[in-house]
Amino acid sequence: MVHTEKSNVPKRELQKKLAEIFKISDESTISLFGFKTRFGGLKSTGFGFIYNNIIFARETEPLYRLLRNKLIEVNKISSKQRKERKNRFKKTRGKEKSKIKNQS
Repeated sequence: MVHTEKSNVPKRELQKKLAEIFKISDESTISLFGFKTRFGGLKSTGFGFIYNNIIFARETEPLYRLLRNKLIEVNKISSKQRKERKNRFKKTRGKEKSKIKNQS
């Protein structure tokens, strides 16, 4: 990727450009990662995958890239709730553990 007028290019812009070039209707099926800007700017190199649909992307992509591209959401739990759950989990044995796991 050569970008003479900018020091760096956002991945969203690159996704739009690739969608235009390859005539892809859904930009979220394009996953870009590993971009490094050459010293002095003007040129970047990186990797990317283009999937047929979002289902294939969710099956193949690692969790951190899905989160980064906002293809999945994680339920945020406060640290206090996590610690209380952990301590309840320690006190139980056997089948009760699966009940505690399934509650949250």
